[in-house]
Amino acid sequence: MIGMNFWAFLVLLVAGVIAAVVLHYLICYRFIEGLDGFLGKVIAGWVGAWLGSPVFGHWFERVKLVGIYLIPALLGAFVGVFALTATWKARAKVGAPK
Repeated sequence: MIGMNFWAFLVLLVAGVIAAVVLHYLICYRFIEGLDGFLGKVIAGWVGAWLGSPVFGHWFERVKLVGIYLIPALLGAFVGVFALTATWKARAKVGAPK
């Protein structure tokens, strides 16, 4: 069987939501305001969390839930959310009239 189970998906989704809430609402690092900007960050956070362990490695065996290493997943989620917003802000700055 290829893929992930529901619980692993849910753990990655929670990591993505945590990263999106922190950057969108607490730090107010935004490109798109409102719910659509927040949902875009959640998606980017999920992808970042999914790539977290393959990119950053497997850290802290004790902090592992349903096969997901939480520290690399959270780092990946924050990197994913930040990279999405920074990319769109840079694109807007390049395309802005001078």
